[in-house]
Amino acid sequence: MTGTYSDAEIAELLRERKPLPVDWRSRTRLRPKRSHSERDIKVAGDGANEFRLILRQNTINRLDFSIILAIAVPRSNQLFRLRRYNGKSHEHTNRIEGDEFYDFHIHEATERYQEIGMREDT
Repeated sequence: MTGTYSDAEIAELLRERKPLPVDWRSRTRLRPKRSHSERDIKVAGDGANEFRLILRQNTINRLDFSIILAIAVPRSNQLFRLRRYNGKSHEHTNRIEGDEFYDFHIHEATERYQEIGMREDT
C-alpha cells in the first residue's frame, strides 16, 4: 500500500490547481514499452504537491488505454492514484458494489477501498 488518504484529503488533492508544463504537448507523445506505449509527465501543483500524469495505450487495441492522475507520496518513491480513466477494452467489476459492465470507465480513489486493503482506485 502506498499510503492512506481520507476522502476529504483526496477531494482536496483533486481540487488543487495543476498547471501543465509549457511543453506539455511534446511530452504527451507516447514511447514504446513492451506491449504498450507510455508517457509519464511530472506536474507541480499550486499547493507544492508533485503530481504525475501517466498515459498508456496498448499497441494493438486502441481502446485499451489508461490516463492516470497520481500524486507522488511525500517522503517515498510511491504514487497514489487519484483517478484512472480506462478505455472500453475489458469487463470491469466494482468489487464492493458488485456492478459489472463493459464500457469506458473512471476509477476514483476512495477511503473505503483502502480500508479493506484493496488498491485505492479499485
